Amino acid sequence: MAASHTKAPRRLFETIFAFAPNRDTQGGTAYLILDHSDPANPAHILVDAPPWDQTTQDFLTTQGGVRWLFISHRGGLGQAAKIHKALGCEVVIQEQEAYLLPQTPTTRFRHSVHLSPLTEALWTPGHSPGSACLYHQAYGGVLFTGRHLLPDQQGQPRPLRLAKTFHWPRQLAQVEALKSRFSEVTLAHLCPGANLGFLRGRPTIAAAYQELQRIPDQAS
Repeated sequence: MAASHTKAPRRLFETIFAFAPNRDTQGGTAYLILDHSDPANPAHILVDAPPWDQTTQDFLTTQGGVRWLFISHRGGLGQAAKIHKALGCEVVIQEQEAYLLPQTPTTRFRHSVHLSPLTEALWTPGHSPGSACLYHQAYGGVLFTGRHLLPDQQGQPRPLRLAKTFHWPRQLAQVEALKSRFSEVTLAHLCPGANLGFLRGRPTIAAAYQELQRIPDQAS
């Protein structure tokens, strides 16, 4: 394990933390959800791989460990195999990208899977074949978007067509599906997996449902 050098995670809500950018995931941001919806069976969830060093491991241990490591896309793997081995957590990944962890046991899903009474993984292909978002019902509804939706230079959520984008029309179709799935009552915050500097210090993208509706049907 690398020497401790990362910053302590930032608390976004009482039970949600954001980790410092991870060089192993090209500067991606990982999150921790402390899910006590079933008190007898806590379902703490890592969303993508955080920087893996002693600081991270100690922090996760003090929070009660991790049950699930949810991978939002292939670029979020980082040192997932080492994290699984150290924490004994289950790695949840969309079935088309599970082959990227050949030596690590994985929990695979096709369209969706519930990780707790409050938390559901949703397949949103486009950025990569197995790109997925994670929806958590607390705090008015929080959607962890990986790289499916990222802040643009104005801090607005957008699907961004990148050099590694797998299937752009499919990604756009999944944005429309998210618009239809949620409402003002069920979605209040977006937590993207990168580009957080464009949020200019804001912890999340608030008024998430309204922001989703403002995304053009044919984003460019």
